[in-house]
Amino acid sequence: MSSVVDKQDANDMLRAERGDIRQLGKPENILVAWVAISWAVFQLTLAGFLVLDSTTSRAIHLGFALVLLFLLNPCLKQSRKHLSFLAIANRIPLIDYILASSAALSALYIVFDYDGLAMRAGIPLGRDLFMGGLLVLLLLEATRRVIGPALPIIAIAFSAYAFAGPYMPDLLAFKGVSLGKYLSNITLSTEGIYGIPLGVSVSIVYLFVLLGSLLERAGAGHFFTDVALAFLGKYKGGPAKAAVVASGATGLVSGSSIANIVTTGPFTIPLMKKIGYPAQKAAAIEVASSTDGQLMPPIMGAAAFIIAEYVNVPYLEVIKAAAIPAFVSYFGLFCITHLEASKLGIRGLAKEDIPQLMQTLKNGLHYLVPLLTLLYELIILRHSPELAAFRAIIVLLVIIFYQEVRVAGQNKTGLRSGLKKGLLLIGHGLIQGSKNMMSVALACAAAGIIVGVVNMGIGGMITMIVENLAMGNIFLLLIITALASLLLGMGLPTTATYIVMASLTAPIIVEVGGLYGFAIPIMAAHLFCFYFGILADDTPPVGLAAYAAAAIADSEPIQTGIQGFLYDIRTSIIAFMFVFNPELILYTITSWPQALLIFAMALIGMSSFECAAQGWCLTKNKAYEIPLFLLVAFILFHPGAVASLLHISPDLKYACFPVGIFLYGSVLLLQKRRIH
Repeated sequence: MSSVVDKQDANDMLRAERGDIRQLGKPENILVAWVAISWAVFQLTLAGFLVLDSTTSRAIHLGFALVLLFLLNPCLKQSRKHLSFLAIANRIPLIDYILASSAALSALYIVFDYDGLAMRAGIPLGRDLFMGGLLVLLLLEATRRVIGPALPIIAIAFSAYAFAGPYMPDLLAFKGVSLGKYLSNITLSTEGIYGIPLGVSVSIVYLFVLLGSLLERAGAGHFFTDVALAFLGKYKGGPAKAAVVASGATGLVSGSSIANIVTTGPFTIPLMKKIGYPAQKAAAIEVASSTDGQLMPPIMGAAAFIIAEYVNVPYLEVIKAAAIPAFVSYFGLFCITHLEASKLGIRGLAKEDIPQLMQTLKNGLHYLVPLLTLLYELIILRHSPELAAFRAIIVLLVIIFYQEVRVAGQNKTGLRSGLKKGLLLIGHGLIQGSKNMMSVALACAAAGIIVGVVNMGIGGMITMIVENLAMGNIFLLLIITALASLLLGMGLPTTATYIVMASLTAPIIVEVGGLYGFAIPIMAAHLFCFYFGILADDTPPVGLAAYAAAAIADSEPIQTGIQGFLYDIRTSIIAFMFVFNPELILYTITSWPQALLIFAMALIGMSSFECAAQGWCLTKNKAYEIPLFLLVAFILFHPGAVASLLHISPDLKYACFPVGIFLYGSVLLLQKRRIH
């Protein structure tokens, strides 16, 4: 088999990620559309005026996700001998109708018998255990179909450990749980499947995913790409810089690396190749910029909303903490594109290949209105994320009708035609939003099994094991957490990776850091797990984002993944830095001038780091210049550490900034003289 993938594979990967494998006939498509739109309407009414208790809303949310999944995803993706009936992709077989109905019934059982379950809490009946066991099995199978086997295997391993604890060696021994306690906690309470992750999925994440889907259907992704090209296309390496900006903008509303690549990549990758970027580097730039889209406030993917719940802070605090690292990371990638263009002698696009700025803005400026509404609601009015997203969606629905009526007027096809097209576009957006949510909802529910098992009492045991592995060394603990996140993330979506790692390691990072004199905020520990879960998207050999970009660029997927991972080293450096210097996440920082100073120094520090990493600044680096660039980066990222090493008072640590700037300027001056 060729190592170069076909272009169609990028769209196939996106469809697989969204759980949209079957190509159905009209009657079955109508059924799927009815379920998907019903789910969307339920979520919108829940955000608007419908009042339900949290358990009921979570159960209905999970029921919709399970039904839609079994209707859309076959048991096997490829037909096998004697098992072809499990890989039917052109219709929905009877077995999947049965599974969908059973899944809905088992998910809603906690609603149907809510009063009875409350009265007999801790002493479940036989039917309670049967329905709970059925829900666990069907949830794990649904998760396997849409995400792959990794998360179900981990959930089964944790569950097995809960039962086998009394029979384990002393180091791993655990008192164990009974089947009744296990199923009561996991399926009949809000400690497991119906826990915090699924609660965030139902209350917040769905609305943001729906907003992203509607924006994508309306054409916002192409608008962001065209605007970026119009602004940056003429500069050195213009298409690559535009890819960074466009992917960052698309990442505001997407939350999916592959979706970002498929949206922006078909435009930016061919242009990058056209002006001289090798296919592998063009694809890697798109991979790195699309992967980091999940870092960009104000949306940041599903996991960011769960961070707010776990850390117990308003979501605005998560945005505040994530702002500097995210923008510095994107600035670092912007520097990479410039330095690569300098090394390769690449110029900008020809004038005829650059979109007209004014025309582009005229045709798409209205796409910014719902995003500005979202920011206004979140930052100025300080409304909850769900209310902000709901109102942004309402504004977007109005804009979609306006857009289609305006186009119909230009084409002279009549008002009715415009309204009909607007309604169809919204319908497709609602359907796509529900399809996009399947993997997120099921990942949150399945991860709830792991969290529930940890909360049964084995959390302390796992904490002790991880702490022993790290031997009490905070640096080793962070490396173990980073590597574990990367390994888990190869088989899990970002949200599930974050939930698992944050449940197991975030409290330990804070605890061990405190033992060794590092005051690590819980927010920094959670963001650390989040960052490395995201970086797994382009970690070879599994990184699906790299395969999607390679499909568009006609490059080798493994080499593309390696190159993308090398570009993303800057993000991992930032994650380590904000653990030891919480000022980078604005921890305890309330002064705007101080925040802007930290931000500016971090930008310069990142540019210095990239000059070292790329071996190039104004010209090719001399061997002695690389450690100087790294020293500058360290000084500007963490002046407190430098002050401590030099025995300077912590109050005077910012006096180290001029030293870093002086060293950076000196190296630039040396290179400038060498050029001339």
